[in-house]
Amino acid sequence: MAITTFIDEYSSPIHPLRIFKASIVDSHNLIPKLMPQAIKSVEIIEGNGGSGSIKKINFAEGGNFKSLKYHIDELNEESLTYKYTLIEGDALVDKLEKITYEVKFEKTADGGSISKVTSKYYTVGDFMLKEEEVKAGKEKVIGMYKAVEAYLVQNPNAYV
Repeated sequence: MAITTFIDEYSSPIHPLRIFKASIVDSHNLIPKLMPQAIKSVEIIEGNGGSGSIKKINFAEGGNFKSLKYHIDELNEESLTYKYTLIEGDALVDKLEKITYEVKFEKTADGGSISKVTSKYYTVGDFMLKEEEVKAGKEKVIGMYKAVEAYLVQNPNAYV
């Protein structure tokens, strides 16, 4: 087994607490409303949506994936950190054991935020993952992030 790690940063004009609440804490409600063409629903399968919970994303028909499940390892509204593990679904293909993500939101000097994302891909056997193989997934995550950001810009009193 090998572990391939990617570290990405995304900047936003939105205060970190607002974008954390919208894109992480309330994602199961907000994301399907903002992106119905991509995400049909997000269900809480186990728990209350916080640490220890399991969520299932059901994708819209016609996409590459049907669904995926992930375990919320940590959701900390004080430190604005979120850690989760993809545990089941089409995205795991037979060459990936699991994928873990660590997300941290930090305030910038201008009142906006930086989102720091560390993703670790745990491969099966001697399979070596290449960055271009995860590029499409990253682009979808950025699209979701930008949709939430646009919603928050248009709705300045949401998630305050």
